Amino acid sequence: MQGYSTGATGYIGGDALFELMRRHSNDYQVAALVRNSDKGAQVASQYPNIRLVYGDLDSAETLEEEARKADIVLRMLLADSVNSVCMGDHVAAAEALTKGLAAHAPENPVHTSGTGILMFADMERQTFGESASKVYDDWDGVGEVTSLPDFAPHRNVDKIVLGAAAANVKPAIVCPPTIYGPGRGPGNQRSHQVPELSRCTLQKGHGIQVGAGKAYWTNVHVHDLSDVFVSLVEAAASGGGKATWGNEGYYFTEHGEHIWGNIARLVAMAAHKQGFISSAEVKVLPNEELGEMCKAGTLLWGANSRCRALRARKLLGWSPKGKSLEDDIPETVKYEADIRGFIKHHKDKVAG
Repeated sequence: MQGYSTGATGYIGGDALFELMRRHSNDYQVAALVRNSDKGAQVASQYPNIRLVYGDLDSAETLEEEARKADIVLRMLLADSVNSVCMGDHVAAAEALTKGLAAHAPENPVHTSGTGILMFADMERQTFGESASKVYDDWDGVGEVTSLPDFAPHRNVDKIVLGAAAANVKPAIVCPPTIYGPGRGPGNQRSHQVPELSRCTLQKGHGIQVGAGKAYWTNVHVHDLSDVFVSLVEAAASGGGKATWGNEGYYFTEHGEHIWGNIARLVAMAAHKQGFISSAEVKVLPNEELGEMCKAGTLLWGANSRCRALRARKLLGWSPKGKSLEDDIPETVKYEADIRGFIKHHKDKVAG
């Protein structure tokens, strides 16, 4: 099987690539898009048999050419980034990959979206920090999920991917929520939402909250998320397997739900308990200040994004096993404190 992956040094893509190569290093041949020689060296040091393809998401000709060669394409780059939430995913890259895949027999690419797409209602109403009762699902409600308003985050590229069916391409879209846990890839091993909340808490010296702190999100451990990616690749390699593709190939990946006000308190408590801040108090910050501290922080910690992952459980036998987001928070806070100089190591103590 010939595979082509974008995002190999990213958080999501790197961990999925780790799990893919752990299971199939002997029977899958993989090419990975990397931006430069430094990124290439990261990948090569961990996976010497992976073929490196140099370029980025603006390298339309390269993307199209590699998609033509591949049996399966894994697009795992930028769909989870703050920029994509604010400005939309990379349209040209999605179009180039789709064009390349359409040049040969019906294929099953795997595309990464994100449950930030479900924030659209709060974005339209400009209500942040309040709870919402609407919960989407990817089984009976898949038609609703694949026809959300065009202004919803990630929707611009989701439409391109879903529309590829007309060109003999039957994709699957994996839509992760808040992701947590250390990645295992060759590059970035840090997630975003909770690490950034931890960073801002350390920076301010107290917990921070959006509005009333009642907004809901779902969550998944990054290792469990990678299981879904690899299961879909395995299904595609066997001609589609038990997975659904095309308009019904939409996969939420959640292993629980959290309220952001509760997470803010747990982060503050962990930071205080470990001696990084003087108080576990949580304060409500104005949206403007939140935006200055963390781009799109008001959305990431104040808009609702609720879903149920039924399709992966029913069709792929997915059974997430990672520890809970809440249990992971102390280690996340410790890591953020360490990389930002809050923890004094032995050599620093010796140096005075």
